[in-house]
Amino acid sequence: MLAAVVTGTVACDRPDSAPPLRVEVVATRPHDRGAFTEGLEIHDGLLYESTGLAGRSEVRVTDLTDAGRTARAELPAEYFGEGITRASSTVWQLTWKNETAFARDPITLAERGRVHYDGEGWGLCTRGDRLVMSDGSDTLTFRDPVTFDAVGSIRLTSHHNARLNELDCAADGSVYANVWHTDHILRIDPESGAVLGDIDAGGLLSPTERAGVDVLNGIAQIPGTDRFLITGKYWPVLFEVRFVPA
Repeated sequence: MLAAVVTGTVACDRPDSAPPLRVEVVATRPHDRGAFTEGLEIHDGLLYESTGLAGRSEVRVTDLTDAGRTARAELPAEYFGEGITRASSTVWQLTWKNETAFARDPITLAERGRVHYDGEGWGLCTRGDRLVMSDGSDTLTFRDPVTFDAVGSIRLTSHHNARLNELDCAADGSVYANVWHTDHILRIDPESGAVLGDIDAGGLLSPTERAGVDVLNGIAQIPGTDRFLITGKYWPVLFEVRFVPA
């Protein structure tokens, strides 16, 4: 989606039942400042990242062990790239308003096919035998990981003004979602739609680092740990973090 000014106030109500959390920074890693990050995911030691912007969208995969980029693929100029996930032997990549998902080889990122879906594409992650997709609203859509057909949906039981963006399907079954235009991340129960936590991720960048960047966007759990990588559009840093009580 288009660039926005970052605000420090979450653009949705936060009921008392959603515990406030904060970010504890464990480590930092460099991040490509030219990347308008739309999707982030870690699988088998590989970091997948998709970027947006008209005529300049791509998907890339990096080996986290040596930080070397192993593959990269550009989208045709008419497509605006969005969220990404790996489901078994397929990488799925969304587009914003093109209503098209790209199926890719997980190693080479070569295109295997395209499928149509209705509406906008924002975030995407894999949870068991279903994909979870956001469209910029307070509703999550579930999709078949092979056909990409919609198989259900659920609306948040609170935070009805939240514009859910990049998603991460965590190992504990919850879904973490960036809330667009804010520095907040919601932890969601995708079975009930309940918001289990509201994470304030503001203040991560220094004033110098803040110059010229856009919104927080991009979250990926590091497998086998309680830590996540988070970043944003044009951010110079990937933060390795834990989410702890505020």
